[in-house]
Amino acid sequence: MKTDLTDTTSSKINKALVLGRRAIGTPAVGMVLTLVIVTDEENAYDALKAANEASREHPSRTLVVIKRVSRSPRDRAVARLDAEVRLGADASTGETVVLRLYGEVVDHAQSVVLPLLLPDAPVVVWWPVNAPTDPANDPLGALAQRRVTDTYAAEQPIRELTSRADAYTPGDTDLSWTRITPWRSMLAAALDQVVCEVTSAEVEGEEFNPSVELLAMWLAERLKVPVRRSKSAGPGLTSVRMETSSGPIVLDRPDGSLATLSIQGQPDRGVALKRRETAELIAEELRRLDPDDTYATALKFGLERLDEEAAVRAPAPEPEAAPAPAEPAEKPAAKPAAKKAPAKKAAAK
Repeated sequence: MKTDLTDTTSSKINKALVLGRRAIGTPAVGMVLTLVIVTDEENAYDALKAANEASREHPSRTLVVIKRVSRSPRDRAVARLDAEVRLGADASTGETVVLRLYGEVVDHAQSVVLPLLLPDAPVVVWWPVNAPTDPANDPLGALAQRRVTDTYAAEQPIRELTSRADAYTPGDTDLSWTRITPWRSMLAAALDQVVCEVTSAEVEGEEFNPSVELLAMWLAERLKVPVRRSKSAGPGLTSVRMETSSGPIVLDRPDGSLATLSIQGQPDRGVALKRRETAELIAEELRRLDPDDTYATALKFGLERLDEEAAVRAPAPEPEAAPAPAEPAEKPAAKPAAKKAPAKKAAAK
């Protein structure tokens, strides 16, 4: 069931939700949380599709906030709110309200969202793209217990990680961290099988993928060993190699689907480690609404410290660059040989 409301208010949207529930025969509200999605028109469809799939596990009221850009100063001066209310089969197992904000109301989205939040239920805000640098101080982020961003969608993901670490507030999380949950579980299980001491590690993945940096920082912080970050063609994370006193432990996933776990003295094992869809990532984040202390510790470890420790294990680039200035010194050595040539010719004559 869909209801379109043009130039409306939050109270009219609430009334449409009540009337819609009665019309489909479910007057009771069975949602467990409110999920607020802040996005643009381009990414709204994919984000809402992922949220609807996640609502099968977490029935929720989904509020999609789309801030429309007005073309002229005259349009920007006129505030307007359009809404689309979806219930029943059109909203999976919850309720969906798509809010399109125009004009001055764009700067006051929290005043539109606040009356639509479920009472006595946790609030999660998700920015699929264009997340604020400090989500906790954002007007919409201040309404939520959990704030979900996605550094992978940023224009400069690695620099974005540093900004996230500086502005971290308990309750912040990132889908780039959620993507490495299976990797962390598999690596921890592999270390449980061997009595050894890890001396160093290397994480390999595609360039500009913040999940690679997060996994490297997590390993460096937990194991207290040097960790090197290497680049590959992808997709995503491709391999992790840990050097131990009992031999190397390697988790390799070259195709983004099936990984191979190799432990010294044991046969290689195939491991299902496919790249997960956004709906699975959001569903995982909605399972826990308390602060993720492990993410905070790994994020605050610092990319600078990771680079320093990586240099300890891999000093090769420095010495290779050093011999380059030595080339001019070889050229003067060739000149004396050229001066001797006329002397030989004179002797031949």
